[in-house]
Amino acid sequence: MLNRCIDEGPRNIILDLSAIDFVDSSGLGALVQIVKKAKTEGGSVQVVTNARVTQTVKLVRLEQFLSLQPSVEVAIANVEKT
Repeated sequence: MLNRCIDEGPRNIILDLSAIDFVDSSGLGALVQIVKKAKTEGGSVQVVTNARVTQTVKLVRLEQFLSLQPSVEVAIANVEKT
Protein backbone atom coordinates (compact mmCIF):
# COMPACT_ATOMS: atom_id res chain seq x y z
CA MET A 1 0.00 0.00 0.00
CA LEU A 2 2.80 2.45 0.82
CA ASN A 3 4.54 1.56 -2.43
CA ARG A 4 1.41 2.54 -4.35
CA CYS A 5 1.18 5.76 -2.35
CA ILE A 6 4.75 6.61 -3.33
CA ASP A 7 4.04 5.74 -6.97
CA GLU A 8 0.83 7.77 -7.15
CA GLY A 9 1.71 10.52 -4.66
CA PRO A 10 2.29 12.09 -2.31
CA ARG A 11 6.02 11.51 -2.49
CA ASN A 12 6.69 12.59 1.13
CA ILE A 13 5.27 10.26 3.75
CA ILE A 14 5.10 10.46 7.53
CA LEU A 15 4.89 7.02 9.09
CA ASP A 16 3.79 7.20 12.73
CA LEU A 17 5.13 4.18 14.61
CA SER A 18 4.96 5.84 18.02
CA ALA A 19 2.34 3.35 19.27
CA ILE A 20 4.34 0.29 18.17
CA ASP A 21 6.06 -1.64 20.97
CA PHE A 22 8.31 -3.83 18.84
CA VAL A 23 9.82 -3.94 15.37
CA ASP A 24 11.69 -7.01 14.13
CA SER A 25 14.13 -7.54 11.27
CA SER A 26 11.39 -8.02 8.70
CA GLY A 27 9.76 -4.75 9.79
CA LEU A 28 13.09 -2.95 9.55
CA GLY A 29 13.65 -4.46 6.12
CA ALA A 30 10.25 -3.22 4.97
CA LEU A 31 11.03 0.28 6.25
CA VAL A 32 14.36 0.30 4.42
CA GLN A 33 12.64 -0.71 1.16
CA ILE A 34 9.98 2.00 1.56
CA VAL A 35 12.62 4.67 2.21
CA LYS A 36 14.69 3.53 -0.78
CA LYS A 37 11.65 3.67 -3.05
CA ALA A 38 10.64 7.11 -1.80
CA LYS A 39 14.16 8.46 -2.33
CA THR A 40 14.27 6.98 -5.83
CA GLU A 41 11.02 8.79 -6.64
CA GLY A 42 12.30 12.09 -5.25
CA GLY A 43 10.41 11.86 -1.97
CA SER A 44 11.09 11.10 1.65
CA VAL A 45 9.79 9.08 4.56
CA GLN A 46 9.80 10.55 8.06
CA VAL A 47 9.43 7.83 10.72
CA VAL A 48 7.91 8.92 14.03
CA THR A 49 9.04 6.56 16.78
CA ASN A 50 9.04 5.98 20.51
CA ALA A 51 12.00 5.08 22.73
CA ARG A 52 11.71 1.31 22.18
CA VAL A 53 11.58 1.48 18.40
CA THR A 54 14.35 4.09 18.33
CA GLN A 55 16.55 1.83 20.44
CA THR A 56 16.03 -1.09 18.06
CA VAL A 57 16.76 1.04 15.01
CA LYS A 58 19.92 2.41 16.63
CA LEU A 59 21.14 -1.12 17.37
CA VAL A 60 21.31 -1.77 13.62
CA ARG A 61 22.58 1.76 12.89
CA LEU A 62 19.69 2.83 10.67
CA GLU A 63 18.58 5.92 12.58
CA GLN A 64 19.98 8.39 10.03
CA PHE A 65 18.80 6.44 6.99
CA LEU A 66 15.26 6.03 8.36
CA SER A 67 15.00 9.72 9.36
CA LEU A 68 13.61 9.09 12.85
CA GLN A 69 11.50 11.87 14.33
CA PRO A 70 10.25 12.34 17.91
CA SER A 71 6.78 13.58 16.92
CA VAL A 72 4.43 14.03 14.01
CA GLU A 73 4.79 17.80 14.35
CA VAL A 74 8.58 17.61 13.89
CA ALA A 75 8.11 15.26 10.92
CA ILE A 76 5.65 17.69 9.30
CA ALA A 77 8.10 20.55 9.80
CA ASN A 78 10.84 18.48 8.12
CA VAL A 79 8.62 17.72 5.13
CA GLU A 80 7.66 21.38 4.80
CA LYS A 81 11.35 22.35 4.61
CA THR A 82 11.78 20.37 1.39
